[in-house]
Amino acid sequence: MTNEDQAVERIEVQRTIPADAARIFSVLRDPRGHVAIDSSGMLQDSTGDPASKVGDTFVVHMDRESLNDFPMGHYDVTVVITTYEADREIAWTIEGTIKPPIGHIYGYTLEPVEGGTLVTSYYDWSQIAPEWREANIFPVISELAVRATLGILERTLAHPTPQW
Repeated sequence: MTNEDQAVERIEVQRTIPADAARIFSVLRDPRGHVAIDSSGMLQDSTGDPASKVGDTFVVHMDRESLNDFPMGHYDVTVVITTYEADREIAWTIEGTIKPPIGHIYGYTLEPVEGGTLVTSYYDWSQIAPEWREANIFPVISELAVRATLGILERTLAHPTPQW
């Protein structure tokens, strides 16, 4: 696979958010935070505790009808943390009823900058299972949706609930 091919298999967007990295990270590691900042409308609710290390899991209750692309209705996925560096980076893949697991990764990196934190959100499907590559359904989430999540993250932090 060439670098050019890999560039097509990853969306990465950035935004400076006027909050410190620890506060942003507290939203990103929390299952409720995933639901709160989702721009796709698929994430409906969650079950589980905030992540604290690689290998931690929590469940997100989904509604694929929000995208209206596949008739999957309501279903659950397990978020599996694959990268965890407190206040710097968090990433995860999802597991569900679909086998083999798809293998795509969502993540965020946080870099303190003047005026807040530079937040990079990424969505990477370069390592998906061959069956899913052949299905040609990626990206499921558009660059616009990934970018919108950063705006929702900033808004969430500007009007926090008690946990953030």
